[in-house]
Amino acid sequence: MTLLSFDERGVDVVYEGTEFRLEKDLIEEATLKDYPDVTDHEVLQMIEEDPALSGEPRRIKDILG
Repeated sequence: MTLLSFDERGVDVVYEGTEFRLEKDLIEEATLKDYPDVTDHEVLQMIEEDPALSGEPRRIKDILG
């Protein structure tokens, strides 16, 4: 299971017991989108090869409220 924790500067990730951070700039470069418009599903797809996506994708700006 992959855990994502979003803030204004990036995403803290726990993937298979390894903790790391994806910075906002890296996410924007990888998705070619502004950080607030990237979805949680897109971030998960950056981390996992074949993620089990469930529910509707949520934009980071909606997650941060």
